[in-house]
Amino acid sequence: MRPSSLAVLTTAFYAFYDLHRPAYHAYAAAHLTPEEAQIAVSQLFDLVARTWTTVVAEQQPSAWAWQHLTLTVARRSGRALTPAETAAMLHDDLALSVDQIATATGTEPATVTAHLAAAHRRRNPCTV
Repeated sequence: MRPSSLAVLTTAFYAFYDLHRPAYHAYAAAHLTPEEAQIAVSQLFDLVARTWTTVVAEQQPSAWAWQHLTLTVARRSGRALTPAETAAMLHDDLALSVDQIATATGTEPATVTAHLAAAHRRRNPCTV
């Protein structure tokens, strides 16, 4: 690999890290102890860094990373959330916007909106 290509990949990884780490850590911290959340997020980004050329070849690198994070958090916490529960938690508890959730999870904003609506219906089944 040429040095300029390596610099571009390194810069892209750090941009990905800077963009996603706050939301990923907030998600992990909502489910795990502070120490476990730090470990889970650190391990995720170690994995992303080691496999960066594969990750960026994915159609949605954010979705790939999010899937790995949520599996790790579910394994450590003993509970996996549904997509609707996840969207509601990110939106209602962590105050992320629909666009921020879509960016963090690698999904479309319309999908996030649908998940939020489903979560709302589950919480308030009599509300139209």
